[in-house]
Amino acid sequence: MAEKKAFILRINPDVLKEIETWAGDEFRSTNGQIEYLLQQALIARKKSKSKKKDS
Repeated sequence: MAEKKAFILRINPDVLKEIETWAGDEFRSTNGQIEYLLQQALIARKKSKSKKKDS
């Protein structure tokens, strides 16, 4: 596994609470949930870019 880089994240407290709840529902840590959501967003972005090229 690649080394992970730590950084500070400023986030709206209401959004953080929702992510914490969501993470608990999916048996992930809050950090793990944020990382998962970012990975899914990147995958979706790559897919939409490749569809635009195919059009």
